[in-house]
Amino acid sequence: MRPGVVAPVERITAIYPGSFDPVTNGHVDLIERASRLFDRLIVALLLNPEKDPLFSIEERVEMLNQVVKHLPNVKVETFGGLLVDYARRKKARVLLRGIRAVSDYEFELQMALMNRQLEPEIETVFMLPAEAYSYLSSRLVKEVARLGGSIKDLVPPAVEERIRTKVSASR
Repeated sequence: MRPGVVAPVERITAIYPGSFDPVTNGHVDLIERASRLFDRLIVALLLNPEKDPLFSIEERVEMLNQVVKHLPNVKVETFGGLLVDYARRKKARVLLRGIRAVSDYEFELQMALMNRQLEPEIETVFMLPAEAYSYLSSRLVKEVARLGGSIKDLVPPAVEERIRTKVSASR
């Protein structure tokens, strides 16, 4: 590059993968904060036929779209196969992962190292949720809802309503 010529700033795309079954306030916290760090954030739902989710992939996409609609640089998509292959197709340079506890870190570290082995140009960034959500998981939300407990402060209001409807229909 010639002296005095400024290189164009590269736009950074990050991918936040997960099952989001259901999306929790912890997920929303990370999405909102990451949307301020990266030029473009793709919230990517893994198509995994082996799991038995509470919500269909279409329902999860719909709920996520509802909770991120105020974030213009966030897009919700689905993918199958290897995450690094999907990231390459999307020209993403960052994989975003949330970590709540040491047990999350051990698993996520293994995944990050494998992803680095498969694609060294893609970095994994770990983010901690806000302290208020450090214990929160989709699994716990479903369990509390199935047992009749309040999930009011655990998920966005529209998601709470859908969980209640789904849980009462399965009784």
